[in-house]
Amino acid sequence: MSGKSEMRIAVTGLRGIPDVMGGVETHCEELLPRVAARAPGVTIAVLGRKPYLPAEPRQFKGVAVVPLAAPRKQSIEAIVSTLVGILHARRHRYDVVHIHAIGPGLLTPLARLLGLRVVMTHHGTDYDRAKWGKLAKRILWWGEQASLRWADRVIAVSPSLADMLRARYPLQAAKVRYIPNGAPTMAQTDASRAEVLASLGLNAGGFILAVGRLVEEKGLDYLIEAHRQSGITLPLAIVGASDHASPYASQLLAKGNDQVRFLGLQPRSVLRHLYETTALFVLPSFHEGLPIVALEAARSDAPMLLSDIAPNRDVGLSPSNYFPVGDVGALAAALSQPLDRYRIDADSVRRRFDWDAIADQTLAVYREIA
Repeated sequence: MSGKSEMRIAVTGLRGIPDVMGGVETHCEELLPRVAARAPGVTIAVLGRKPYLPAEPRQFKGVAVVPLAAPRKQSIEAIVSTLVGILHARRHRYDVVHIHAIGPGLLTPLARLLGLRVVMTHHGTDYDRAKWGKLAKRILWWGEQASLRWADRVIAVSPSLADMLRARYPLQAAKVRYIPNGAPTMAQTDASRAEVLASLGLNAGGFILAVGRLVEEKGLDYLIEAHRQSGITLPLAIVGASDHASPYASQLLAKGNDQVRFLGLQPRSVLRHLYETTALFVLPSFHEGLPIVALEAARSDAPMLLSDIAPNRDVGLSPSNYFPVGDVGALAAALSQPLDRYRIDADSVRRRFDWDAIADQTLAVYREIA
């Protein structure tokens, strides 16, 4: 251990923070500054990817952000940047490397062999994502296996995921910890709510909202079709973009019109106004970890309708807030109902998914292996 600090932690597997699109990125942006604030003797550095970050290292709320070389290519950028990050962590004498997601987790054995202690956060079964081919899915599966066998501790972000990992890897079950994503604090804007909505061509209470990357597993294509079939007059506003150009994203964008509005990427300060004024937030995903956008919407007291996959059910809403995943007819029928029926108990969600408690639990994991 370094004599200058209680512990030195390098975080890799993500693009970077702050204000970088992605669930893992939002998770780290919320979590790591809170951990740093609780443990002034702990040094934390995010080893991010140069294509997504300013050229020079900087500090963000007590966390160092270090841009390292990485290709901007979907199939290899995560694994290459994690390799570079692990070598950087070894060279600069970090004690712990915290790897996010099972693709980067493939390099957990290397980190251990280099003398680093490893925490790995499993954000979801990425091998179930539609965008990956057979080889990529097999590599992601190997990443999960390597993480469970070699990491000192594995954090699962949803209870159903933690249960699955303990059942699938019984010899490693004792190292699995359930620590959820949290309901993020939504930043304020300088502009008023009315100004933000006017700039996007929307009216308070007069639109349905979906938020997510333009990739197959988010289910936006069948949401658009269900919206059309429902006959609802409120326009569908979709916030998000694609990390990389793809035929699927192009096909989605081609469906844009007065009733289906693609708003592109928006800062969370703008998202806050959208969550707070939407008539209904819809998350039609086929695949999630524990969905941060659903927690954001819940924190903002938005009425909600989610697909019934296990990670969405882990949010703990009433049965009436869920519909069968991928079922266009069921979703269309749900959209044709009075939308007030989808209101939620926002206070309950805030209490169960509190980032401060999550930071305490994560710091405890770091100290367990130190």
